[in-house]
Amino acid sequence: MNREYHRWYSPRLGKDLQLLVFGHAGTPLLVFPTSLGRFFEYEDRGMIAATSWWYDSGGMQAYCVDSVDAESWYNRHVHPRHRVERQIAYESYLLDEVLPLMRVKNPSRDLAVTGCSFGGYHAMNFALRHPDIVSHVVSMGGAFDIQHFLDGYYDNDCYFNCPMHFLPQMSDPWYLDRYRNMRIVLGTGEHDMCLGENRRLSWMLHEKNVPHWLDVWGDGTGHDWPWWQRMAQKYFT
Repeated sequence: MNREYHRWYSPRLGKDLQLLVFGHAGTPLLVFPTSLGRFFEYEDRGMIAATSWWYDSGGMQAYCVDSVDAESWYNRHVHPRHRVERQIAYESYLLDEVLPLMRVKNPSRDLAVTGCSFGGYHAMNFALRHPDIVSHVVSMGGAFDIQHFLDGYYDNDCYFNCPMHFLPQMSDPWYLDRYRNMRIVLGTGEHDMCLGENRRLSWMLHEKNVPHWLDVWGDGTGHDWPWWQRMAQKYFT
């Protein structure tokens, strides 16, 4: 399997960030780590190995990025406005630095995004904010509400980075038409602590007539990597 390591100084974030690429061709997949996670997490947790045939065969190419959660939503040492500003800078890093690399290495017009747990938030938030770029989004055990990170603070940037808030109010046909053409998967388990949020987001999508797949797993499925490995084998085939 092709495996590449990349590192560069990001002018948008003011520091070096790293990423790993797996595979040589196929649908490009932008992979967000879990809360406070790193670029190597997806590989270390067995997610690449779980679907290795897909990367070997040229069906998919994963780009596993770093997070800045410790400097944004999880940074309790700064004002919430600074947290959301760091999130906006992170999105700029993805759009203006990571995506150009992906486009150079992979000519596909599609872009899939995925993440587990809080990575599911990043994937869904990015997809709903940029439906002209994202063609597929797969969340596994996702959590989508960032309000509890804000300590009572709120502004337009917070609103537009919280899918649980902006989606119910969305009426712009430009966005809604693109949502309806996007492949959306919400994978969760019957004992997943985020099951309620997945059901709420599913209801919001249903209210907007946005086709999607809410896939609630039985058999004691909870919120952890062994289940997400199995989900990846189901969704990425």
